[in-house]
Amino acid sequence: MEPPKKSGPPRRPGSGGPRRPTGARAAPGSRPARPPFRKTKAAPATPANPHPARAAAAAGGGNEPQRIAKLLARAGVASRREVERMIEEGRITLNGEAVSTPATLLSSLHGVAVDGNPVAAPAPARLFLFHKPSGFLTTERDPRGRPTIYDKLPPDLPRVMPIGRLDMMTEGLLLLTTDGEFKRQMELPSTGVPRTYRARAFGEVSQNQLEDLFDGLEIDGIRYGRIEANLERRTGRNQWIEMTLTEGKNREVRRVLEHLGLQVNRLIRTSYGPFHLGELASGAVEEVRQHDLVVFRKGLKGAK
Repeated sequence: MEPPKKSGPPRRPGSGGPRRPTGARAAPGSRPARPPFRKTKAAPATPANPHPARAAAAAGGGNEPQRIAKLLARAGVASRREVERMIEEGRITLNGEAVSTPATLLSSLHGVAVDGNPVAAPAPARLFLFHKPSGFLTTERDPRGRPTIYDKLPPDLPRVMPIGRLDMMTEGLLLLTTDGEFKRQMELPSTGVPRTYRARAFGEVSQNQLEDLFDGLEIDGIRYGRIEANLERRTGRNQWIEMTLTEGKNREVRRVLEHLGLQVNRLIRTSYGPFHLGELASGAVEEVRQHDLVVFRKGLKGAK
């Protein structure tokens, strides 16, 4: 059991840019008082085919030719990279003939089949919140046989893809979607969707050191952008630190804190954009209401 919280040290006077107030935070995984979106529990979905060919034509009527890899990703068949691999393996056909290149231009997915299954009718994008437990890889399969998130997901979910990744030992909020193009848009650094993490780290650090992250830093030739960080409380030589960032580079939180001389022993993602982990139990899945998803997508940078 963690000891009672106490407010973090005051912020450095005159430090650059707006700052989030320091002070006590809710315990890891607790629900914010007023999350931006209300979420409803996922209704049972039709069991997914292991290699589903349900897909939708391109948004906007499909009149303008687009690359087949993009159309299939948008339809939720697989990510663009996975589609390219499927094409190399001869698993995707057009009018009975194997597609030879992901650059094939089509105005719709009529006549396209995946593993011999014709493309089905369009379906709207869906978004799920998943409380990823520690000890699971964010991948569909692992050559070394380690457990993945797909070993933990309910069997009645449709075919979903993770938006971004959480490393094996990181827990917390992972977004899952049926729409490959939405996944790609969310993962672009230019989209600028904030992610918030709570880290428990061993070592010594000051609030002033954390506030210096607001201007970004470079580690081993890699540039990390602005990070808002607050020292929440100390427990002996462990401290809880809240960090909000928008880039989400590989192992960014861990690398930044290690650069400050800290050893991260627990890391939890508590929010991604307006979507919060809240009280979602470890290993549980919850679907975002379609209305909330539509509103969110309209507000994304670069949304059409």
